[in-house]
Amino acid sequence: MKENSFMGKRNKGYNFPVFLFMSFQFVNRFRNMASDEMIKVVGDRFCVPYTMELLVKKKIQSFSNSHYDVFDTTGNILLQVNGGIWNLQKKRVMKDPAGLPVVTLREKEWQMHEGESRHCLCSVKRSGGFNIKNNLDVHLASPYKDAACDFRVTGSLASLSIKVRRGNSIIAEVTHSYTWGSYKGKECFKIKVYPEVDYAFIVALLVIIHENDNA
Repeated sequence: MKENSFMGKRNKGYNFPVFLFMSFQFVNRFRNMASDEMIKVVGDRFCVPYTMELLVKKKIQSFSNSHYDVFDTTGNILLQVNGGIWNLQKKRVMKDPAGLPVVTLREKEWQMHEGESRHCLCSVKRSGGFNIKNNLDVHLASPYKDAACDFRVTGSLASLSIKVRRGNSIIAEVTHSYTWGSYKGKECFKIKVYPEVDYAFIVALLVIIHENDNA
């Protein structure tokens, strides 16, 4: 009796279970590659597959407190940050539109903490030495000490044109122009966040570098 074509192919050296296993391996490897391309620090819900254009408005509410509102291009509010450099608690809290804490910025070495917990996501500090460039090094929280930073923030103190880099790649850019409102405690920033980059993380870095400037 003649074997069916499937059995015949298997006898000719095709091993279906192994082929299927290799296929799953390829799919998993592809998924891991896609996941590796996503730059998430605060959370993957803040990563989108397209370039994000954000408008950040800062307003000084009192001597000890300032407030940041983050909008998309259609005017929807995405994030809010409360706190200020003279705040006695030395922290700023970022919240989503529902008022839920997303990340807390603490000034002890400028650390980002998940929600309002003590779970550290990363630390931010000056690159070292006095420089007219307000460079910051960002180190992700890890049990392994590494001298190399994971991200670097570079910017001009005069114009507050800021770039966030991962290695040699620019992952976000911030621009700011002084207006009459700047002298009244009202300032605006435009942020361009490239695809699959955590925009909440970028906003947090903007708050840190701006508060650092005014310390």
